[in-house]
Amino acid sequence: MVKKTPQILESVKIESVASEGKAIAHINGKVLFVTNAIPGDVADIRILRSRKGYMEGKILRFSELSPDRTEPVCSHFGVCGGCKWQMLPYRLQLKFKEQQVIDQLKRIGRLDLPEISPILGSEKIYEYRNKLEFTFSANRWIEKYSEAENIEDEQRKALGFHISGMFDKVLDIKKCYLQPEPSNEVRLFIKEFALANGLTFFNLREQTGFLRNIQFRNSSIGQTMVTVVFYYEDKEKISLLLDAVRLKFIELTSINYIINDKKNDSISDLPVINYSGADAIDEDMDGLKFRIGPKSFFQTNTSQSLKMYRIAKEFAGLTGNETVYDLYTGTGTIALFMASGAKKVIGIEYVPEAIEDALFNAENNGIKNARFFAGDMKDILKPSFIEDNGIPDVLILDPPRAGIHPDVAKVIVEANPSIIVYISCNPATQARDLAMMSHQYRITNVQPLDMFPHTHHLENIVRLERKPYGNF
Repeated sequence: MVKKTPQILESVKIESVASEGKAIAHINGKVLFVTNAIPGDVADIRILRSRKGYMEGKILRFSELSPDRTEPVCSHFGVCGGCKWQMLPYRLQLKFKEQQVIDQLKRIGRLDLPEISPILGSEKIYEYRNKLEFTFSANRWIEKYSEAENIEDEQRKALGFHISGMFDKVLDIKKCYLQPEPSNEVRLFIKEFALANGLTFFNLREQTGFLRNIQFRNSSIGQTMVTVVFYYEDKEKISLLLDAVRLKFIELTSINYIINDKKNDSISDLPVINYSGADAIDEDMDGLKFRIGPKSFFQTNTSQSLKMYRIAKEFAGLTGNETVYDLYTGTGTIALFMASGAKKVIGIEYVPEAIEDALFNAENNGIKNARFFAGDMKDILKPSFIEDNGIPDVLILDPPRAGIHPDVAKVIVEANPSIIVYISCNPATQARDLAMMSHQYRITNVQPLDMFPHTHHLENIVRLERKPYGNF
């Protein structure tokens, strides 16, 4: 079989950025998507895939660099799967994210929009995350085949991030700029201690090894949690490692571990063993205290989350007489923000452990007018539930990236709240969902907000107001 000669396009000028963060150009009426490029770059590109309406390509070489390019700060840039926009100045990152919201709401939703508010940028563009997870690997990702031949066994081990699209390939991380210290210090200490003491790293393909994952969480009030995931229980080895961490880093608030002998890395169904210190850390937001455990859902950019919650409360326009439903409530953060301005707040969430945290947070803050329910949204949010708990005057939505189930959208419309505040990390699915409600609701406010600098991800907050009955 004759192997096809790859198609090379020369001197292609990059024009813009697509909704998923890839750069785009147009070639003979087709859209060309490429990675690691920004508008203004000129490059030779190898075509990897060609379809009827688009092509995907890889940059071979640059013939001209965009004057807007900036130097990435991270030594892992281009190999690590995160922070793919580091070469794009932050002002342009915000510009393209704001345009993404406009394009998605208009193109997918075909929605009538008010003037969209300028995107709110992040105060921190580095060290902004309060949670990071790293993976141990017995066979690290090696960029060049020639390097792989003479590497000693110890140098093959990694503690870092998965290579994008490769479940068993882990890039060893020297320094990550996403989370403040002691995240890097603790991680590097654990790796060196494990190597020095013969603790084996997990082999993702063979499902062997002792050390599997590490999770770091921190709060704005200076508390830090470390949770180590082991493949099997060996109390002597676990104590050896965790005692060393405890003695070296006395400032750690919480040290925990989990045994995960499954084939996947999910820990949501596994017990957490508190080894040292508290079993959770605390966060303070506008005077509200939140308990965050190893499995708690909490927005990963604390300062931007606070902005988002304040905007959501402003959009809700509470007077103290409203019944508020907070769907996909997580640990109850938004619900508890709303409680001081509402008559009653109802929070619903799929994860039972999150509801446990929400109940604890409500009690810990002395909030008496909030109730929380655990279960699948489409199964709980039925007319009988609304009859038992009251018709919502205001409804808050903050669903996963996939958006809301059509059955949930139907019940929302039937419940007929005066105001809906829809928070989304995916403007495309948000646009689809808003279109399902557009016959009964009009959009009055759109506020994009950047939660994740150096990525194409963002949050978007939309306020909907029920139309007068004669207008739908």
